[in-house]
Amino acid sequence: MNAVELFLLGRTLMKLGEDAMPEPPGGADRHPGSTRLTLIVASDIATHPDTAVGEIATRTGLPQSQVSTAVARLKEAGSVLAAPDPSDRRRMLVRQADDRSERVAQVRAAGIGRTLASALGTDDPERLDQVASALDLLARHLMGVDPKDGPGHP
Repeated sequence: MNAVELFLLGRTLMKLGEDAMPEPPGGADRHPGSTRLTLIVASDIATHPDTAVGEIATRTGLPQSQVSTAVARLKEAGSVLAAPDPSDRRRMLVRQADDRSERVAQVRAAGIGRTLASALGTDDPERLDQVASALDLLARHLMGVDPKDGPGHP
């Protein structure tokens, strides 16, 4: 595998992840691409608690307006909290909520079995298990997590 193939594989995996996630309230048509953007923003907030929207935009490369929209959706879902910056009361700092919201639980519980079957064009249990096991191996080695320890395993 070369760098281009790795990049394209990553894009394919992102698209499969998006396809496997449950629809947001209001449906995907109302917010096209919003799941991807919201996940990028949520991931940045998890890594950088008490951060401002402008800082998230800088780190992610997303336009500030899209970051603001994603933060608003995360607040509405109960996934993040915002509070005034004590050093500059004009700006808000965002952090993950202490409690997991219903939406977060719903997204994390979504399995990938049907999405993998569709992408592979088969429902052969042996082939699906091989691919799911390969994905688990990648997650353990590249992300330092064991997917079997949490929800979302097919």
